[in-house]
Amino acid sequence: MSDQQPPLGTGPYSVGPAQLPPAPSPTPAPAPTPAARRRRGPGLVGTVLIAALVAAVVGAFAGLAGYAVGRAVDASSESQTVPAATVTSSELSPAGPASPLVDGSIAGIAAATLPGVVSILAEGDNDSGSGSGFVIRPNGYILTNNHVVDLAADGGELTVVFNDGERAKGTIVGTNASYDLAVVKVDRRGLPTVPLGDSALVRVGDVAIAIGAPLGLDGTVTSGIVSALDRPVIAGESQADASYINAIQTDAAINPGNSGGPLLNADGAVIGVNSAIATLAIGGEAGNIGLGFSIPSNSAKRIADELIATGRSRTPLLGVQLDNEFADNGARVSSVTSGSAADESGLESGDVIVRIDDRSINDATELVVAIRSYAPGDTIDIRYERGGQERTTTLVLGDDSSDS
Repeated sequence: MSDQQPPLGTGPYSVGPAQLPPAPSPTPAPAPTPAARRRRGPGLVGTVLIAALVAAVVGAFAGLAGYAVGRAVDASSESQTVPAATVTSSELSPAGPASPLVDGSIAGIAAATLPGVVSILAEGDNDSGSGSGFVIRPNGYILTNNHVVDLAADGGELTVVFNDGERAKGTIVGTNASYDLAVVKVDRRGLPTVPLGDSALVRVGDVAIAIGAPLGLDGTVTSGIVSALDRPVIAGESQADASYINAIQTDAAINPGNSGGPLLNADGAVIGVNSAIATLAIGGEAGNIGLGFSIPSNSAKRIADELIATGRSRTPLLGVQLDNEFADNGARVSSVTSGSAADESGLESGDVIVRIDDRSINDATELVVAIRSYAPGDTIDIRYERGGQERTTTLVLGDDSSDS
């Protein structure tokens, strides 16, 4: 199976529907000006529900509960509703030595980073929207969110606006909706890049600096700290466009339009790609309440590398279906896909997974995002309960490339 989303319905989910517990329905939030309304994709800011939601596949399918988070995208609606580049090796910038402009101050980090941060304008047949992005290779490759560009995926247009006001046409190199990541290419050379840091080194309390174009205000810099790590987040307005993020949480102000922009550490290196915000609004304006969520840079680097090389990227698969009605601690397996990594490791229906490596698994959501934080081919240790006894197994994660 490819990483497709299960339909809504009743559960537990195996190959049929999964359970979506009752929750308030999100309402598109009005834009800050009377002329604009927020719409889907880059044109819609959803409401965040700290509520249960079905999510995707750990193996083939899994029903699970977690956060549903509104994407931070700015947009307007004027009416109602790519070929892959060939690159053979990883060229993403490492954290490397800091720029001479990075003197440890936020002002120094902003001065060094702003030239590599862009705004992205997406136009579809009837809708338009905007978000942010940043240059990861000097020959025109830009990393952003999938939901920033998806409006232009089917014949629309992308315009990349640089910090100096220059504009260039953008083309989509590749996307991964499950991780909410996309790579855009412009026909430019010698562009200033923003270095990618190591998100595995991030600690709660570290300085966090967000740069982007909230509400269309290009080059906006906000700062705060890393509030939490490994936050399981389901982002999106519907099951069809949901993403599953093992998120870095920050209180640096992130608002609609910041999506796709960088979250930086005190060295000016990217530790996350800003993707979603939580809001208390129900049918009102979506805005910052100090709960922003970013895709860790290590996951973003792998996905971007694969997209640039082949136009596609892989999603790690465990090979189990989960019981979304299970209310105790852990994630209970409802069935195991024959021939999968889980099957070969000896996991069985009824097993309750309680730990992946050093990470405790409290529910099915956490299992999904924990698996997504790895890459296909990674070896993981699984601790699980069977018949009242705790057991361990080791397996090598598969991927969805053979079924896509």
